[in-house]
Amino acid sequence: MKSEALTLLLVNLASIMERADESLLPGVYKEVGAALHTDPTGLGSLTLFRSIVQSSCYPLAAYLAMHYNRAHVIALGAFLWAAATFLVAISSTFFQVAVSRGLNGIGLAIVTPAIQSLVADSTDDSNRGVAFGWLQLTGSLGSIIGGLCSVLIASTSFMGIPGWRIAFHLVGLISVIVGILVRLFANDPSFSDIDRDKAQRKPFWSEIKDLLKEAKSVMRIPSFQIIVAQGVSGSFPWSALSFATMWLELIGFSHKKTAFLWTLFIIACSFGGLFGGKMGDLLAKRLPNSGRIILSQISSASAIPLAAILLLGLPDDPSTAFLHGLVLFLMGLSISWNAPATNNPIFAEIVPEKSRTSIYALDRSFESVLSSFAPPVVGIMAQHIYGYKPVPKGSSNSVEIETDRENARSLAKALYTAIGIPMLICCSIYSFLYCTYPRDRDRARMQALIESEMQQLEEDDFPSREEYFDVHVSGTKELNGKEKSDMNIDFREESLDLDDNDEKSLLSHQLTVSNMGEQ
Repeated sequence: MKSEALTLLLVNLASIMERADESLLPGVYKEVGAALHTDPTGLGSLTLFRSIVQSSCYPLAAYLAMHYNRAHVIALGAFLWAAATFLVAISSTFFQVAVSRGLNGIGLAIVTPAIQSLVADSTDDSNRGVAFGWLQLTGSLGSIIGGLCSVLIASTSFMGIPGWRIAFHLVGLISVIVGILVRLFANDPSFSDIDRDKAQRKPFWSEIKDLLKEAKSVMRIPSFQIIVAQGVSGSFPWSALSFATMWLELIGFSHKKTAFLWTLFIIACSFGGLFGGKMGDLLAKRLPNSGRIILSQISSASAIPLAAILLLGLPDDPSTAFLHGLVLFLMGLSISWNAPATNNPIFAEIVPEKSRTSIYALDRSFESVLSSFAPPVVGIMAQHIYGYKPVPKGSSNSVEIETDRENARSLAKALYTAIGIPMLICCSIYSFLYCTYPRDRDRARMQALIESEMQQLEEDDFPSREEYFDVHVSGTKELNGKEKSDMNIDFREESLDLDDNDEKSLLSHQLTVSNMGEQ
């Protein structure tokens, strides 16, 4: 029990650092843009590079998580993203940062399916939503750490080193420490020496073929296709929100107020995910075929009016911190239910247990590669549609403030376009699950039942053949005495439920086996 608790703790620590690393760059967009002389489109492309590499590596992540100790896979991912984070900290050109962020995506990709499949394997249908809610909460804690670390340190310097570079060094160092702890002390309960031997006996290309075959079977599931389709549109706004801290700073909020407001939003998302997961479990019991789907539609639909109030309704005035904080909190509390309440639990229900790693990896691959275009799209809309203009060099303080306010309005319009329309599409796509989810869930349950029955039949049949073989090849007195006695007892117990003809056949079989033991 202690080993399981320690493993769970370390895996959640890895999740925290993963999200902290992801949130570092968006928190210092303004400082990085000034240091590298980059506009919002360029800053958004940095996230795009990382996301494309991350998405393309999810098949590798699925392979590693299926065939190796998942705790070791998580540790490997931590080491890889930490190394890439250190590279970002020492980069001096836009190209270097872009390459480093791309390498960073490899480590982040390896970790996610391993963590999600571990959580799914350790829960059942009645508490899976809560478990994923807790995972989202701890991940959000990592976003808070990364966001606070980057925003608060960004405006400082130490021994001539800019604060945003120090933030990357700190997160990279802590990630290495967490990776070492996971590698040494975490344990994958489903991985054993027997599993390792089986994996080694199978040729590599045969494993790749099996992986591709399993991926094809997963992609044919209608509910999977629907959730991925909504996820592409539903995750687009979350990627676009990487510009939120920059928008708050352009309004005129200080680094500390910006950090506080964004932390408030992430905290609300954390508890919103936990609440959504719990409500998803409750509604799944009352409305097994529709409860989780209803909850996700409420969550995605609520983003449309709340984002309009936040981005278009509130004044661009730094004195309105309370109103901005209130709307951010309500928005975070209500729009964060989909993954823990609906998507992740349904994924675990519509495939056999052995395919869970694949379905989570494929989901992240499809969703991430398309939603990663959100930041550059927001940057392009802000600049070329809504009138975002860089601050002219040598401008006075008043001109700089006025330009920032205009840019804040332009960025807010671009953000709402990237939130409102995708969320409306997301809410609509969820409706198709009402038809497909019950069928896919029941089919997966039937498949699991058939596999379980077949396995049970093999286990029941195997011992009798093994005993027959042992008696036949052994001629020792100990075996003739002990093994024959045990077999006779087993046969007598089974014969209690048999008719006369079966008892005669069984007695004849016993005599035959006994005679073989005496030879």
